Amino acid sequence: MQCFPSFACLALFLWAGFGLARRLLPREGVDVQLPLGCSFSLALLEVLPALAALTLGFRLPAVLIASAAVLYIGCWAWWIQPAWHKGALRPFLCCTLPLWLFSIGLLFTHELYWKNGAYYTGQSGYGDLPMHLAFIKSIAVQGSFPPEYPLLAGQTLFGYPFLCESVSSVFLVLGAGLKTACMLPQIVALFAVFGMGWQLARRILGSHVGKACLAYVLFFLGSGFGFVYFFGGDAGNFTRIFTAFYETPTNYVEENVRWVNPIADLLIPQRATLFGWAALFACLYLLYRFAFEREHRLWAPLALLAGTLPLVHTHSLLALVLISAVWLMYAVFSGPRTVKALLPWCGYAGLAGVLCLPQLFGVIFRQTSTGHNFLRFHFNWANDGDPYLWFYIKNIGLVYLLLIPAFLLASKALRWMYGGGLLILLVSEFILFQPNPYDNNKLLFVWHLLGCILAADFLWEFLAGLRSRRAAALLGSCLVFLGTFGSILTLGREAVSQYQQFDETGIAVAAFVDENASADALFLTGTQHLNPVVSLAGRDIVCGSSLYVYYHGMDYAAQLQAVKELYEAPSEALLAQWGIDYVMISGWERSDYTVDEAFYAQYYPVWYQNGSYTIYQITEAS
Repeated sequence: MQCFPSFACLALFLWAGFGLARRLLPREGVDVQLPLGCSFSLALLEVLPALAALTLGFRLPAVLIASAAVLYIGCWAWWIQPAWHKGALRPFLCCTLPLWLFSIGLLFTHELYWKNGAYYTGQSGYGDLPMHLAFIKSIAVQGSFPPEYPLLAGQTLFGYPFLCESVSSVFLVLGAGLKTACMLPQIVALFAVFGMGWQLARRILGSHVGKACLAYVLFFLGSGFGFVYFFGGDAGNFTRIFTAFYETPTNYVEENVRWVNPIADLLIPQRATLFGWAALFACLYLLYRFAFEREHRLWAPLALLAGTLPLVHTHSLLALVLISAVWLMYAVFSGPRTVKALLPWCGYAGLAGVLCLPQLFGVIFRQTSTGHNFLRFHFNWANDGDPYLWFYIKNIGLVYLLLIPAFLLASKALRWMYGGGLLILLVSEFILFQPNPYDNNKLLFVWHLLGCILAADFLWEFLAGLRSRRAAALLGSCLVFLGTFGSILTLGREAVSQYQQFDETGIAVAAFVDENASADALFLTGTQHLNPVVSLAGRDIVCGSSLYVYYHGMDYAAQLQAVKELYEAPSEALLAQWGIDYVMISGWERSDYTVDEAFYAQYYPVWYQNGSYTIYQITEAS
């Protein structure tokens, strides 16, 4: 019963989203309306509670008001009920359901997986998940909105697109557990990504189901030739794929293999990418119909959906802007150059600008202008020493080898379609948009998506042109195997990976803090990334791990130095200066610092003690 309000809330948002999809595209089949409805549902879940929280705080009243608004939207959307059409439902489900169900299985074992009294995760969740948990929990616990950054004392600007986190905070407010709150919207987002990715390919490729399935496989299961590095030598050279930490055919930094599998390394661990793609792929589907098929009535819902992207996934917004610019040129050059034809584009740009610019200037640009290492020139993405073409050949593999012949032999419309991806590639190869060069892959994978569609069209037509069907089937199977083998191994590794993240004692610490500390309490802890106080209890800490604060562009030198001094040379004045309420000392802190624990034991009471964890209370509880 504890989770019933959360399930009911999600069902309400899904009902409204499906209604919007049916009303927008009444002649399309269920195969289109279901994933598009998921995209609309998530957009409502991201935006409406956030808007209500601006005045009410991120608390139950804001969620209830958002739910009431969704009920009204749903009633309006379902007022007119067109006839149901199945569309290409069977091939759609046959292609998308297996990866969707497999990904749900990964989520279940990668997010707070309970085993022997501890929480476990998979390989891809070990680094990022504690950060996401901290953001989700802190938004729900503290209630302030826009939220403040919990990993760095004194930092009010949130250095991460927080709507991809607040979408789970909604369910925490409604009483769900942290694992349930995380997974519920992710399950919906995965269906939106897989479903709209397939539908985008099918639409661009002329409703050709076979080509769409091929493009889908090449994108979500495609990989380069990194598996070659694991052949030869003894059997252990191959089996370490399934035992070592991040030594897979799609992520093997030692051999300059950086082109990851999108499921294992982007959708499962990176919530911003997951929720960003859930909106972006739907936007690209609507944009293609708007630009190439001249369905001008789609400009308003396209703009509304695009307006959610800045604080969900800024990279997806940038990709959409670049693709829109190229596809606009196609619409201008191939259609009537009249004011009437351009008005929908002006409406799309104007409405999207009205929605996006306040978010960009109010949050994103403020952070990038005051942060470190944003927006700088850098050539050749993450290549570390390989010749330019060879780097991409061995990383991307089959699809990259097919791009040039596919582009030369493609129709005019397909070349323009891929032109949006080429602009993304050009921009991404010369400009970094964040401190970590690797993270430009959030743009490059959108280029790759369009490249997979282009390559699938070429490969299918080439195989269809062979005289022998048996030869075509054999050659096609060999090529698909060559283009996906690395990802299949990577996903196998991800499925069997398991690492302890929070032990029984850490979970108990978090439970005590969650129940007894005030929502705005500030804790002094070490800078380890596995920190139960911030990740499981959502309380602010002086300084989080550099894995997070550095790559979010934060200036954390003062806080990092303060943590060292507060542990090794503490004083009442320094504690008061930083406003510390509690000091945690555990095996992590004793390992990283020469802790003057005698000082805290002499002057402050023990607030909590369990195993290696001791927490001293510095200020009186309010």
